[in-house]
Amino acid sequence: MVPLGERAGHAATPTSNSSPQGGGEALGPVFHGAPEAMLVLDPSADAICDANPAAARLLGYDRETLRAMRVTALHPDQVPTLIVFTQAVQARGRDWTHALSPRHAEGHGLNVEYSGALLPGDPNRILVSLFDLDERRRRLVDTEADAHMRAGLTEWQRMERIFRDIERENQLILRAAGEGIYGVNAEGITTFINPAAERMLGWQAADLVGRDMHSTVHHSHPDGCHYPHHDCPIYAAFRDGAVHQVDTEVFWRRDGTPISVEYTSTPIRDRGRLLGAVIVFRDISQRREADERLRNALAEVDSLRERLELENAYLREEIREGGHHQGIIGRAPATEAVRRQIDLVAGTDATVLVTGESGTGKELVARAIHEASRRRDRPLIRVNCAAVPRELFESEFFGHARGAFTGALRDRVGRFELADGGTLFLDEVGEIPLDLQGKLLRVLQERQFERIGEERTRAVDVRLVAATNRDLKSEVKRGRFREDLYFRLNVFPINAAPLRERPEDIPLIAQHFVRNVARRLNLPELRLTEGDVRRLTRYDWPGNVRELENIIERAAILAVRGRLRFDLPEPEASATVEPARPAALVPTAPPTEAERRARDRADIAAALAISNGRVFGPGGAAEILGLKPTTLASRIKALGLRRR
Repeated sequence: MVPLGERAGHAATPTSNSSPQGGGEALGPVFHGAPEAMLVLDPSADAICDANPAAARLLGYDRETLRAMRVTALHPDQVPTLIVFTQAVQARGRDWTHALSPRHAEGHGLNVEYSGALLPGDPNRILVSLFDLDERRRRLVDTEADAHMRAGLTEWQRMERIFRDIERENQLILRAAGEGIYGVNAEGITTFINPAAERMLGWQAADLVGRDMHSTVHHSHPDGCHYPHHDCPIYAAFRDGAVHQVDTEVFWRRDGTPISVEYTSTPIRDRGRLLGAVIVFRDISQRREADERLRNALAEVDSLRERLELENAYLREEIREGGHHQGIIGRAPATEAVRRQIDLVAGTDATVLVTGESGTGKELVARAIHEASRRRDRPLIRVNCAAVPRELFESEFFGHARGAFTGALRDRVGRFELADGGTLFLDEVGEIPLDLQGKLLRVLQERQFERIGEERTRAVDVRLVAATNRDLKSEVKRGRFREDLYFRLNVFPINAAPLRERPEDIPLIAQHFVRNVARRLNLPELRLTEGDVRRLTRYDWPGNVRELENIIERAAILAVRGRLRFDLPEPEASATVEPARPAALVPTAPPTEAERRARDRADIAAALAISNGRVFGPGGAAEILGLKPTTLASRIKALGLRRR
């Protein structure tokens, strides 16, 4: 069926007008002889199917003209009102209105009352009776004796119709509303309920009207506990006269399931008296579920973030405690002392002087200081002073401008400028020429410099870490190193102990190098045996960690079926005795108690490293050393060793 509102914009002539079926002919003489004006309408085709003579007289058109007209043409500018009327007739079977004013053939509107009913057997056609209200009024006043009575009757009818119109319009509004709406009187009894509320609650209006609304749909809190009447905000509205808005409660459906709702309870007043309340509510279950999912997701994110922070803190602690401080491996007292010094000085901008023999890991100490400082997001710039030619020191440190000297084809940025905001590591600082040491001192004191061939003074913010294997104090005495520069560099000295003074670190460092070289050279799994550890521990390592790394790499290359083959010089043999005088051999002096304890400590540390800290069981340190587990445990405790 096409609504009148859609047909109103088309000019097509209805095809049903010419058919007598369902029109006035089907109604017979009653239709044509009736004193009231009557029309047969087809709203779906926007057509006037027929008109009786009384309708032709009232409207000023002949019958054929009316049969050729559209309904909307007879009621210009009244299409919405016409749609409401025809739909009401089709929905209820009959209806009436005085809101329609058909256009007379002479162009003026008529004051009429429409009464419509569906034609039997044809739900698409409506029989409409038109009552001329002006004519009726004239008739009512013809008899002067009945004038007052007729006037009262007319007024009463008019008021009745007004109220009926208001009620019908209210019903249309209630049916069209998407929110649930219901009313309660001052006793909490339901007075009306709209279709949207019926759909949401699962109750029919006939089931709820006349019943206590709270005990039906609002009797329990979301957790199921009882909800007393006197706590209900809906009822409070007609007790205190205030509007109550709630979005944290539930209504209960007919099937016993709850729906999350937000509602507004508005009091109804009449001459100052509170008569009840109107409640408008909507289902917010989906929104509540979305909010709950969002809260759960945020809680999960917070939980994961907290867990990640804890894991990071744990890992940092493990790294610090586990003997791996930015590449510094070991657990000897000397190694632990270096770690503590790094932790103390890293948070400051103090200049650090790292001393120690060649190969002891002075650069690792510098990197550890930089990574633990506030400058870790800026670069660590390294300069090997022993590898810079004498004539290029100044250019290397401070840079030069184009054309400053022969071969300066472009501007060059110096190391100090590159390290701005970060850390500059000067390795083998004792190799800096004496005449350049003064310029280096100026940069450290004033934090300013100029490029070669440029007059512009540049400011720089650099944290300096220097390293040397020389005794700078002796160099100062010999006049080969400036004393003031030495004091400027030696603000916080750190000594990297040689490997021979920390034998406990040898197994750990060796195992680290074995894993690295196997991965780098793509070799099968390599094994470091207890005998290998003993040999490595007995060696003096004049080249320190660097020599150990080279020895491990060479042993890995020579390995057979994963068995490392070390090429280490054997310990020097005791002095040989002349064959002619064997009786004169002087016996070797026995080791001192300190030497024996140091050797035992190194052997136990090596066995613990191989067994990953296990003392008992197959493959444990006790089995490797051939000792009882309880005996070994006592020695570990006596020597102050820690198991990993």
